[in-house]
Amino acid sequence: MADSDQFIALNFSPLEEQAMRDEARAFYQQMSTRRSVREFSSQEVPQSVLEDAIRAAGTAPSGANMQPWHFVVVQNPTLKRQIREAAEKEERELYDHRASDEWLRALAPLGTDAQKPFLETAPALIAIFLKKVTLDVDGNKHKNYYTSESVGIATGMLITALHRAGLATLTHTPSPMKFLSEILQRPDHERPFLLLVVGYPAKGVQVPDIARAALDDIATFLS
Repeated sequence: MADSDQFIALNFSPLEEQAMRDEARAFYQQMSTRRSVREFSSQEVPQSVLEDAIRAAGTAPSGANMQPWHFVVVQNPTLKRQIREAAEKEERELYDHRASDEWLRALAPLGTDAQKPFLETAPALIAIFLKKVTLDVDGNKHKNYYTSESVGIATGMLITALHRAGLATLTHTPSPMKFLSEILQRPDHERPFLLLVVGYPAKGVQVPDIARAALDDIATFLS
């Protein structure tokens, strides 16, 4: 059994059943309005909102509590232009050569192409990096565990926090993404996981008319 000195009392307040139902339904209804946005306003977003959203992401569970993530918030116009140019280069290669016909057909209803102006227009880009190892104060490397799962959960929590704060997001994953490490000067033990575009939707923006799968299609309950 673990040393009791390493544990503290759980801060947990259960809700009455009706309050639980209300909270769950209200959260679902709010999140059901979330859409990926590809046209952004250049209006700046409150810095404190970005900071608290990342703090929320940092509460995600992780293998052995190693917290194998690093978030780089890019607001500098020069860096955003460099990221756009590098991303569009990879995207052109994807659309012209790497993507299969099946993949291109799947993308067609979303209206995407190799042009990514939102990478410059949006006020903030959050580059999410996965840390394969963690360095201690002496520079020693310590292996991280379940890194993809951990960073994926943290990213989902970040998207959720930003949506609840009234901001739109877009998950962008140009492949390969090594250019992010180079432009943002990240160390070798980190690798780019995802680029999150953040801001207010452009006025009058439209999004694809998509539907979410029904509960019966995405869940099985065994009792």
